Amino acid sequence: MSRINSNIPSLIAQSRLGRSNAELELRLERLSTGLRINRGADDPAGLIISERIRSDIKGIEQGIKNGERASTVIATTEAALAEVNDLLNSIRSLIVESANTGANSKEERDANQLQIDSAIDSISRISNTASFGQLKLLDGSRDYTTSGISANAIETASINKASFVGTGQLDVEVDVIASAQNGNLYFSGDIQPVSGQLASSVTLEVRGATGVSTIQFTSGQTLDQVVSGINSLTALTGVEAELINGDANSGVTFKSVGYGASSFVSVTRIDRPEDPADDGFTTFRLPDGTTPPDPFDWTDPSLISASRDIGTDVTALVNGTLARGDGLNLSLNTSVLGLDLLLDETFATTPSQTTTTFTITGGGAIFQLGPDVNALQQVNIGVSSVAASTLGGVLTAGTVQFLSSLKTDGANSLADSLTRNDFTAAQDILAKAIDEISVLRGRLGAFERNVLQTNTRSLQSAFENLSASSSQIRDADFAFETSQLTRAQILSSSGTTVLALANQQSQQVLQLLG
Repeated sequence: MSRINSNIPSLIAQSRLGRSNAELELRLERLSTGLRINRGADDPAGLIISERIRSDIKGIEQGIKNGERASTVIATTEAALAEVNDLLNSIRSLIVESANTGANSKEERDANQLQIDSAIDSISRISNTASFGQLKLLDGSRDYTTSGISANAIETASINKASFVGTGQLDVEVDVIASAQNGNLYFSGDIQPVSGQLASSVTLEVRGATGVSTIQFTSGQTLDQVVSGINSLTALTGVEAELINGDANSGVTFKSVGYGASSFVSVTRIDRPEDPADDGFTTFRLPDGTTPPDPFDWTDPSLISASRDIGTDVTALVNGTLARGDGLNLSLNTSVLGLDLLLDETFATTPSQTTTTFTITGGGAIFQLGPDVNALQQVNIGVSSVAASTLGGVLTAGTVQFLSSLKTDGANSLADSLTRNDFTAAQDILAKAIDEISVLRGRLGAFERNVLQTNTRSLQSAFENLSASSSQIRDADFAFETSQLTRAQILSSSGTTVLALANQQSQQVLQLLG
Protein backbone atom coordinates (compact mmCIF):
# COMPACT_ATOMS: atom_id res chain seq x y z
CA MET A 1 0.00 0.00 0.00
CA SER A 2 1.28 3.44 -0.90
CA ARG A 3 0.07 6.56 0.91
CA ILE A 4 1.37 10.10 0.87
CA ASN A 5 -0.54 11.70 3.79
CA SER A 6 1.12 9.51 6.41
CA ASN A 7 4.72 8.38 5.91
CA ILE A 8 4.92 5.78 8.66
CA PRO A 9 8.50 4.67 7.85
CA SER A 10 9.60 8.31 8.13
CA LEU A 11 7.90 8.69 11.54
CA ILE A 12 9.58 5.53 12.80
CA ALA A 13 12.95 6.74 11.50
CA GLN A 14 12.44 10.15 13.17
CA SER A 15 11.64 8.53 16.49
CA ARG A 16 14.67 6.28 16.37
CA LEU A 17 16.88 9.17 15.25
CA GLY A 18 15.63 11.30 18.18
CA ARG A 19 16.55 8.54 20.62
CA SER A 20 19.98 8.16 19.04
CA ASN A 21 20.58 11.90 19.26
CA ALA A 22 19.45 11.96 22.92
CA GLU A 23 21.83 9.08 23.64
CA LEU A 24 24.59 10.96 21.82
CA GLU A 25 23.92 14.12 23.88
CA LEU A 26 23.94 12.07 27.11
CA ARG A 27 27.31 10.51 26.31
CA LEU A 28 28.78 13.85 25.31
CA GLU A 29 27.53 15.43 28.55
CA ARG A 30 29.04 12.68 30.72
CA LEU A 31 32.34 12.80 28.90
CA SER A 32 32.51 16.59 29.14
CA THR A 33 31.67 16.71 32.87
CA GLY A 34 33.31 13.45 33.91
CA LEU A 35 30.16 12.60 35.88
CA ARG A 36 27.74 9.77 35.35
CA ILE A 37 25.05 11.58 37.34
CA ASN A 38 24.51 15.19 36.24
CA ARG A 39 20.83 15.47 37.20
CA GLY A 40 18.33 13.52 39.18
CA ALA A 41 16.92 11.81 36.08
CA ASP A 42 20.26 10.16 35.37
CA ASP A 43 20.00 7.96 38.52
CA PRO A 44 17.53 9.10 41.25
CA ALA A 45 18.63 6.55 43.87
CA GLY A 46 22.30 7.05 43.06
CA LEU A 47 21.89 10.83 43.36
CA ILE A 48 20.40 10.52 46.85
CA ILE A 49 23.15 8.22 48.08
CA SER A 50 25.96 10.18 46.47
CA GLU A 51 24.74 13.51 47.89
CA ARG A 52 24.65 12.01 51.38
CA ILE A 53 28.16 10.70 50.90
CA ARG A 54 29.33 14.07 49.57
CA SER A 55 27.89 15.73 52.68
CA ASP A 56 29.76 13.26 54.88
CA ILE A 57 32.95 13.91 52.93
CA LYS A 58 32.66 17.67 53.46
CA GLY A 59 32.11 17.18 57.18
CA ILE A 60 35.04 14.78 57.46
CA GLU A 61 37.24 17.11 55.44
CA GLN A 62 36.48 19.94 57.86
CA GLY A 63 36.96 17.60 60.81
CA ILE A 64 40.49 16.87 59.57
CA LYS A 65 41.16 20.61 59.29
CA ASN A 66 39.74 21.13 62.80
CA GLY A 67 42.04 18.46 64.18
CA GLU A 68 45.07 19.98 62.49
CA ARG A 69 44.18 23.42 63.86
CA ALA A 70 43.62 21.97 67.33
CA SER A 71 47.07 20.35 67.18
CA THR A 72 48.53 23.76 66.38
CA VAL A 73 46.75 25.31 69.36
CA ILE A 74 47.99 22.53 71.67
CA ALA A 75 51.55 22.91 70.33
CA THR A 76 51.44 26.66 70.98
CA THR A 77 50.09 26.10 74.49
CA GLU A 78 52.74 23.52 75.31
CA ALA A 79 55.51 25.79 74.04
CA ALA A 80 54.41 28.45 76.54
CA LEU A 81 54.18 25.83 79.30
CA ALA A 82 57.72 24.68 78.48
CA GLU A 83 58.93 28.21 79.20
CA VAL A 84 57.06 28.17 82.51
CA ASN A 85 58.74 24.84 83.32
CA ASP A 86 62.16 26.35 82.63
CA LEU A 87 61.41 29.31 84.89
CA LEU A 88 60.25 27.03 87.71
CA ASN A 89 63.40 24.95 87.39
CA SER A 90 65.50 28.11 87.57
CA ILE A 91 63.63 29.13 90.75
CA ARG A 92 64.35 25.70 92.19
CA SER A 93 68.07 26.06 91.53
CA LEU A 94 68.05 29.49 93.20
CA ILE A 95 66.31 28.10 96.29
CA VAL A 96 68.79 25.22 96.50
CA GLU A 97 71.65 27.69 96.11
CA SER A 98 70.23 29.91 98.84
CA ALA A 99 69.95 26.92 101.14
CA ASN A 100 73.75 26.72 101.04
CA THR A 101 73.94 29.41 103.71
CA GLY A 102 77.37 28.32 104.83
CA ALA A 103 78.85 29.48 101.53
CA ASN A 104 76.43 32.27 100.48
CA SER A 105 76.13 35.67 102.10
CA LYS A 106 72.88 37.45 102.85
CA GLU A 107 73.53 39.78 99.92
CA GLU A 108 73.80 36.81 97.57
CA ARG A 109 70.54 35.35 98.89
CA ASP A 110 68.89 38.75 98.45
CA ALA A 111 70.10 38.77 94.83
CA ASN A 112 68.65 35.30 94.38
CA GLN A 113 65.36 36.56 95.75
CA LEU A 114 65.32 39.32 93.13
CA GLN A 115 65.76 36.69 90.43
CA ILE A 116 62.96 34.64 91.95
CA ASP A 117 60.68 37.69 91.95
CA SER A 118 61.50 38.33 88.29
CA ALA A 119 60.89 34.70 87.32
CA ILE A 120 57.53 34.67 89.11
CA ASP A 121 56.52 37.87 87.32
CA SER A 122 57.53 36.27 84.00
CA ILE A 123 55.35 33.23 84.72
CA SER A 124 52.34 35.47 85.33
CA ARG A 125 53.16 37.45 82.18
CA ILE A 126 53.25 34.27 80.10
CA SER A 127 49.92 33.26 81.62
CA ASN A 128 48.36 36.57 80.59
CA THR A 129 49.87 36.90 77.09
CA ALA A 130 50.11 33.40 75.61
CA SER A 131 47.60 33.34 72.76
CA PHE A 132 46.68 31.77 69.43
CA GLY A 133 45.09 34.35 67.18
CA GLN A 134 42.63 36.07 69.49
CA LEU A 135 42.39 33.08 71.86
CA LYS A 136 44.02 33.44 75.27
CA LEU A 137 45.53 30.09 76.17
CA LEU A 138 46.78 30.16 79.77
CA ASP A 139 44.97 33.01 81.52
CA GLY A 140 42.17 30.76 82.82
CA SER A 141 39.62 31.81 80.19
CA ARG A 142 39.68 28.23 78.88
CA ASP A 143 39.22 26.77 82.35
CA TYR A 144 35.93 25.57 83.81
CA THR A 145 33.85 27.82 86.02
CA THR A 146 32.49 26.48 89.27
CA SER A 147 30.15 27.63 92.02
CA GLY A 148 29.17 26.40 95.45
CA ILE A 149 32.55 24.94 96.48
CA SER A 150 32.60 24.73 100.26
CA ALA A 151 35.87 25.89 101.80
CA ASN A 152 35.12 23.59 104.74
CA ALA A 153 35.23 20.55 102.48
CA ILE A 154 37.44 21.30 99.46
CA GLU A 155 40.65 23.33 99.62
CA THR A 156 41.39 23.39 95.88
CA ALA A 157 39.59 22.02 92.83
CA SER A 158 41.01 21.53 89.33
CA ILE A 159 38.55 20.46 86.64
CA ASN A 160 40.24 18.77 83.68
CA LYS A 161 37.21 17.88 81.58
CA ALA A 162 33.44 17.91 81.82
CA SER A 163 30.62 16.85 79.52
CA PHE A 164 27.50 19.03 79.37
CA VAL A 165 25.42 16.60 77.28
CA GLY A 166 21.77 17.53 77.65
CA THR A 167 22.46 20.14 80.32
CA GLY A 168 24.02 23.55 80.73
CA GLN A 169 25.82 22.66 83.96
CA LEU A 170 27.18 19.64 85.80
CA ASP A 171 26.61 18.95 89.49
CA VAL A 172 29.43 17.22 91.38
CA GLU A 173 28.81 15.36 94.64
CA VAL A 174 31.72 14.23 96.84
CA ASP A 175 31.00 11.63 99.51
CA VAL A 176 33.85 10.45 101.77
CA ILE A 177 33.24 6.78 102.63
CA ALA A 178 36.57 6.01 104.32
CA SER A 179 38.76 8.56 106.04
CA ALA A 180 42.30 9.54 105.21
CA GLN A 181 44.63 8.64 108.06
CA ASN A 182 48.13 9.29 109.30
CA GLY A 183 50.38 6.49 110.36
CA ASN A 184 49.83 6.28 114.16
CA LEU A 185 51.73 4.53 116.93
CA TYR A 186 50.63 4.74 120.56
CA PHE A 187 52.78 4.57 123.70
CA SER A 188 51.08 4.19 127.05
CA GLY A 189 51.72 6.70 129.83
CA ASP A 190 50.87 4.13 132.50
CA ILE A 191 54.52 3.57 133.40
CA GLN A 192 55.87 2.19 136.61
CA PRO A 193 56.99 3.49 139.01
CA VAL A 194 55.81 6.98 137.94
CA SER A 195 53.06 7.51 135.35
CA GLY A 196 53.89 9.98 132.60
CA GLN A 197 57.65 9.53 132.98
CA LEU A 198 60.13 7.20 131.30
CA ALA A 199 61.16 4.37 133.61
CA SER A 200 64.57 4.00 131.98
CA SER A 201 66.85 5.62 129.46
CA VAL A 202 65.93 4.83 125.85
CA THR A 203 67.42 5.56 122.45
CA LEU A 204 64.81 5.73 119.70
CA GLU A 205 65.17 5.50 115.94
CA VAL A 206 62.40 7.65 114.51
CA ARG A 207 61.69 7.13 110.83
CA GLY A 208 59.13 8.76 108.54
CA ALA A 209 58.53 9.72 104.91
CA THR A 210 61.07 12.56 105.16
CA GLY A 211 63.94 10.67 106.73
CA VAL A 212 65.33 8.96 109.83
CA SER A 213 66.91 10.26 113.02
CA THR A 214 67.84 8.95 116.47
CA ILE A 215 67.10 10.61 119.76
CA GLN A 216 68.02 9.64 123.32
CA PHE A 217 65.90 10.16 126.41
CA THR A 218 67.05 9.63 129.99
CA SER A 219 65.24 7.92 132.81
CA GLY A 220 62.69 10.13 134.52
CA GLN A 221 62.05 12.44 131.56
CA THR A 222 58.37 13.30 131.26
CA LEU A 223 56.32 12.39 128.21
CA ASP A 224 55.87 16.12 127.59
CA GLN A 225 59.63 16.25 127.05
CA VAL A 226 59.45 13.21 124.79
CA VAL A 227 56.84 15.01 122.67
CA SER A 228 59.02 18.11 122.46
CA GLY A 229 62.07 16.05 121.51
CA ILE A 230 60.25 14.19 118.74
CA ASN A 231 58.71 17.41 117.36
CA SER A 232 62.12 19.08 117.26
CA LEU A 233 63.08 16.52 114.61
CA THR A 234 59.85 16.66 112.59
CA ALA A 235 61.49 18.51 109.69
CA LEU A 236 64.04 15.68 109.43
CA THR A 237 61.76 12.71 109.91
CA GLY A 238 58.23 13.66 108.91
CA VAL A 239 57.02 12.38 112.30
CA GLU A 240 55.34 14.42 115.01
CA ALA A 241 54.10 13.57 118.50
CA GLU A 242 51.32 14.67 120.83
CA LEU A 243 49.96 13.61 124.18
CA ILE A 244 47.08 11.15 124.05
CA ASN A 245 43.88 12.91 125.14
CA GLY A 246 46.12 15.84 126.10
CA ASP A 247 47.31 13.97 129.20
CA ALA A 248 50.85 12.71 129.80
CA ASN A 249 49.44 9.93 131.98
CA SER A 250 47.53 8.62 128.94
CA GLY A 251 50.61 8.39 126.78
CA VAL A 252 51.99 9.65 123.47
CA THR A 253 50.86 9.37 119.87
CA PHE A 254 53.60 9.22 117.24
CA LYS A 255 52.12 10.06 113.84
CA SER A 256 53.22 10.85 110.32
CA VAL A 257 52.88 14.47 109.25
CA GLY A 258 51.21 13.53 105.98
CA TYR A 259 48.22 11.39 105.17
CA GLY A 260 47.96 8.38 102.93
CA ALA A 261 49.76 5.20 101.99
CA SER A 262 52.95 7.10 101.12
CA SER A 263 53.21 8.35 104.71
CA PHE A 264 54.37 6.15 107.58
CA VAL A 265 55.76 6.28 111.09
CA SER A 266 58.31 3.98 112.64
CA VAL A 267 59.57 4.25 116.21
CA THR A 268 62.07 1.60 117.29
CA ARG A 269 64.12 1.28 120.43
CA ILE A 270 67.70 0.50 119.39
CA ASP A 271 69.18 -0.03 122.87
CA ARG A 272 66.93 -2.89 123.93
CA PRO A 273 67.86 -4.61 127.19
CA GLU A 274 68.85 -8.26 127.24
CA ASP A 275 65.68 -9.20 129.09
CA PRO A 276 62.63 -8.28 126.91
CA ALA A 277 60.57 -8.07 130.08
CA ASP A 278 62.60 -5.01 131.07
CA ASP A 279 61.99 -3.24 127.75
CA GLY A 280 59.75 -0.52 129.20
CA PHE A 281 59.02 0.90 125.72
CA THR A 282 56.35 -0.77 123.60
CA THR A 283 54.24 0.93 120.95
CA PHE A 284 50.88 -0.19 119.53
CA ARG A 285 48.78 0.48 116.46
CA LEU A 286 45.16 -0.02 115.49
CA PRO A 287 44.09 -2.53 112.82
CA ASP A 288 44.26 -1.29 109.23
CA GLY A 289 41.32 0.90 108.27
CA THR A 290 40.38 1.63 111.88
CA THR A 291 39.71 5.26 112.74
CA PRO A 292 41.45 6.34 115.98
CA PRO A 293 38.80 6.89 118.68
CA ASP A 294 38.39 10.23 120.38
CA PRO A 295 39.11 10.03 123.27
CA PHE A 296 41.62 7.23 122.87
CA ASP A 297 40.78 4.07 124.82
CA TRP A 298 43.63 1.86 126.05
CA THR A 299 41.16 -0.91 126.89
CA ASP A 300 40.47 -1.47 123.19
CA PRO A 301 41.24 -5.17 122.62
CA SER A 302 42.08 -4.58 118.93
CA LEU A 303 45.36 -2.79 119.74
CA ILE A 304 48.33 -4.52 118.12
CA SER A 305 51.92 -4.36 119.32
CA ALA A 306 53.91 -2.78 116.47
CA SER A 307 56.78 -0.41 115.77
CA ARG A 308 55.55 0.77 112.36
CA ASP A 309 52.25 2.00 110.92
CA ILE A 310 51.28 3.22 107.44
CA GLY A 311 48.72 5.92 106.68
CA THR A 312 45.56 5.43 104.63
CA ASP A 313 44.40 7.30 101.53
CA VAL A 314 40.99 8.91 101.56
CA THR A 315 38.26 6.90 99.85
CA ALA A 316 35.39 8.83 98.30
CA LEU A 317 32.67 8.63 95.69
CA VAL A 318 32.39 11.41 93.14
CA ASN A 319 28.95 11.34 91.50
CA GLY A 320 28.68 7.72 92.55
CA THR A 321 32.01 6.71 90.99
CA LEU A 322 34.92 5.61 93.15
CA ALA A 323 37.68 8.19 92.88
CA ARG A 324 41.39 7.51 93.33
CA GLY A 325 42.68 8.72 96.67
CA ASP A 326 46.19 9.89 97.49
CA GLY A 327 46.37 11.20 101.03
CA LEU A 328 43.91 14.10 101.09
CA ASN A 329 43.82 14.29 97.28
CA LEU A 330 41.14 12.84 95.02
CA SER A 331 41.41 12.19 91.29
CA LEU A 332 38.71 11.11 88.87
CA ASN A 333 38.92 10.54 85.14
CA THR A 334 35.82 9.29 83.33
CA SER A 335 34.32 10.03 79.93
CA VAL A 336 32.01 12.56 81.59
CA LEU A 337 34.18 14.15 84.28
CA GLY A 338 37.85 14.56 85.09
CA LEU A 339 39.03 16.44 88.19
CA ASP A 340 41.61 16.72 90.95
CA LEU A 341 40.54 17.79 94.44
CA LEU A 342 42.44 18.62 97.63
CA LEU A 343 40.04 17.90 100.47
CA ASP A 344 39.89 19.75 103.74
CA GLU A 345 41.60 17.77 106.49
CA THR A 346 38.52 17.57 108.72
CA PHE A 347 36.23 16.61 105.84
CA ALA A 348 38.60 13.94 104.57
CA THR A 349 39.04 12.36 107.99
CA THR A 350 35.37 12.37 109.04
CA PRO A 351 33.27 10.04 106.87
CA SER A 352 30.22 10.70 109.02
CA GLN A 353 29.96 14.25 107.66
CA THR A 354 27.37 14.99 105.02
CA THR A 355 28.39 15.00 101.37
CA THR A 356 29.51 18.20 99.72
CA THR A 357 28.23 19.37 96.34
CA PHE A 358 29.38 21.99 93.88
CA THR A 359 28.47 22.87 90.30
CA ILE A 360 30.52 23.17 87.14
CA THR A 361 28.62 25.99 85.45
CA GLY A 362 30.45 26.01 82.11
CA GLY A 363 33.74 26.87 80.50
CA GLY A 364 36.38 24.63 79.04
CA ALA A 365 37.62 24.44 75.46
CA ILE A 366 35.41 22.53 73.02
CA PHE A 367 37.14 20.87 70.07
CA GLN A 368 34.86 19.71 67.23
CA LEU A 369 36.66 16.66 65.86
CA GLY A 370 34.01 14.83 63.82
CA PRO A 371 31.74 15.52 60.84
CA ASP A 372 28.61 15.80 63.00
CA VAL A 373 28.02 18.47 65.62
CA ASN A 374 27.12 16.43 68.68
CA ALA A 375 28.64 15.59 72.04
CA LEU A 376 30.00 12.25 70.84
CA GLN A 377 32.22 13.97 68.29
CA GLN A 378 33.36 16.79 70.55
CA VAL A 379 36.03 16.87 73.24
CA ASN A 380 35.79 19.37 76.09
CA ILE A 381 38.96 19.93 78.10
CA GLY A 382 39.98 22.62 80.54
CA VAL A 383 43.26 24.53 80.63
CA SER A 384 43.67 26.29 83.93
CA SER A 385 45.51 29.52 84.57
CA VAL A 386 49.24 29.19 85.21
CA ALA A 387 49.55 32.55 86.92
CA ALA A 388 51.75 32.49 90.02
CA SER A 389 48.68 33.09 92.17
CA THR A 390 47.20 29.71 91.14
CA LEU A 391 50.25 27.44 90.96
CA GLY A 392 51.63 25.29 93.75
CA GLY A 393 48.70 25.28 96.15
CA VAL A 394 50.12 23.59 99.27
CA LEU A 395 48.46 23.41 102.66
CA THR A 396 50.92 25.07 105.04
CA ALA A 397 50.04 25.78 108.64
CA GLY A 398 46.34 25.60 107.83
CA THR A 399 46.62 27.98 104.84
CA VAL A 400 46.93 27.14 101.16
CA GLN A 401 50.06 28.86 99.86
CA PHE A 402 50.73 29.47 96.16
CA LEU A 403 53.82 30.29 94.11
CA SER A 404 53.11 34.02 94.41
CA SER A 405 53.80 33.76 98.15
CA LEU A 406 57.49 33.29 97.30
CA LYS A 407 57.67 36.87 96.04
CA THR A 408 58.99 39.55 98.32
CA ASP A 409 55.70 41.43 98.17
CA GLY A 410 53.49 38.36 97.88
CA ALA A 411 50.39 37.84 99.98
CA ASN A 412 51.28 35.76 103.06
CA SER A 413 54.82 36.08 101.74
CA LEU A 414 57.27 33.27 102.41
CA ALA A 415 60.09 35.16 100.71
CA ASP A 416 61.80 35.85 104.01
CA SER A 417 62.32 32.08 104.30
CA LEU A 418 65.43 32.56 102.12
CA THR A 419 66.98 34.66 104.87
CA ARG A 420 65.88 32.70 107.92
CA ASN A 421 67.16 29.29 106.82
CA ASP A 422 63.71 27.71 106.43
CA PHE A 423 63.32 26.44 102.88
CA THR A 424 60.84 23.62 103.44
CA ALA A 425 57.65 25.50 102.62
CA ALA A 426 59.19 27.18 99.56
CA GLN A 427 60.45 23.84 98.28
CA ASP A 428 57.06 22.16 98.76
CA ILE A 429 55.24 24.94 96.91
CA LEU A 430 57.75 24.89 94.07
CA ALA A 431 57.64 21.09 93.79
CA LYS A 432 53.85 21.21 93.58
CA ALA A 433 53.98 23.97 90.92
CA ILE A 434 56.46 22.00 88.80
CA ASP A 435 54.29 18.91 89.12
CA GLU A 436 51.17 20.84 88.08
CA ILE A 437 52.81 22.23 84.95
CA SER A 438 54.31 18.85 84.07
CA VAL A 439 50.96 17.11 84.49
CA LEU A 440 49.22 19.78 82.39
CA ARG A 441 51.79 19.36 79.63
CA GLY A 442 51.42 15.61 79.82
CA ARG A 443 47.63 15.86 79.69
CA LEU A 444 47.75 18.13 76.64
CA GLY A 445 50.34 15.86 75.03
CA ALA A 446 48.15 12.82 75.63
CA PHE A 447 45.19 14.69 74.15
CA GLU A 448 47.19 15.57 71.04
CA ARG A 449 48.66 12.10 70.59
CA ASN A 450 45.81 9.85 71.64
CA VAL A 451 42.86 11.96 70.55
CA LEU A 452 43.80 14.46 67.86
CA GLN A 453 46.31 12.38 65.92
CA THR A 454 44.32 9.15 66.05
CA ASN A 455 41.14 11.03 65.17
CA THR A 456 42.84 12.64 62.16
CA ARG A 457 44.11 9.27 60.91
CA SER A 458 40.65 7.76 61.33
CA LEU A 459 39.01 10.64 59.47
CA GLN A 460 41.58 10.43 56.67
CA SER A 461 40.79 6.74 56.22
CA ALA A 462 37.06 7.49 56.17
CA PHE A 463 37.67 10.33 53.70
CA GLU A 464 39.49 7.99 51.32
CA ASN A 465 36.85 5.26 51.49
CA LEU A 466 33.90 7.61 51.14
CA SER A 467 35.56 9.41 48.23
CA ALA A 468 36.04 6.05 46.52
CA SER A 469 32.38 5.16 47.12
CA SER A 470 31.19 8.51 45.81
CA SER A 471 33.37 8.16 42.73
CA GLN A 472 32.02 4.71 42.02
CA ILE A 473 28.44 5.96 42.15
CA ARG A 474 28.78 9.40 40.58
CA ASP A 475 31.80 9.49 38.25
CA ALA A 476 31.64 8.48 34.60
CA ASP A 477 33.48 5.40 33.32
CA PHE A 478 35.29 6.87 30.32
CA ALA A 479 35.97 3.50 28.71
CA PHE A 480 32.29 2.63 28.82
CA GLU A 481 31.09 6.13 27.86
CA THR A 482 33.40 6.40 24.82
CA SER A 483 32.17 3.04 23.52
CA GLN A 484 28.58 4.18 24.02
CA LEU A 485 29.43 7.48 22.31
CA THR A 486 30.74 5.61 19.27
CA ARG A 487 27.59 3.49 19.21
CA ALA A 488 25.37 6.62 19.50
CA GLN A 489 27.31 8.33 16.69
CA ILE A 490 26.87 5.35 14.40
CA LEU A 491 23.17 5.07 15.21
CA SER A 492 22.67 8.80 14.70
CA SER A 493 24.42 8.68 11.32
CA SER A 494 22.55 5.60 10.16
CA GLY A 495 19.29 7.02 11.45
CA THR A 496 19.79 10.17 9.40
CA THR A 497 20.42 8.06 6.27
CA VAL A 498 17.38 5.88 6.91
CA LEU A 499 15.19 8.97 7.45
CA ALA A 500 16.31 10.32 4.07
CA LEU A 501 15.40 7.02 2.43
CA ALA A 502 12.00 7.01 4.12
CA ASN A 503 11.27 10.50 2.85
CA GLN A 504 12.24 9.47 -0.69
CA GLN A 505 9.81 6.52 -0.58
CA SER A 506 6.77 8.86 -0.80
CA GLN A 507 8.07 10.35 -4.05
CA GLN A 508 7.85 6.96 -5.72
CA VAL A 509 4.02 7.27 -5.62
CA LEU A 510 4.25 9.84 -8.43
CA GLN A 511 5.28 7.12 -10.86
CA LEU A 512 1.76 5.67 -10.58
CA LEU A 513 0.34 8.87 -12.13
CA GLY A 514 2.16 8.18 -15.40
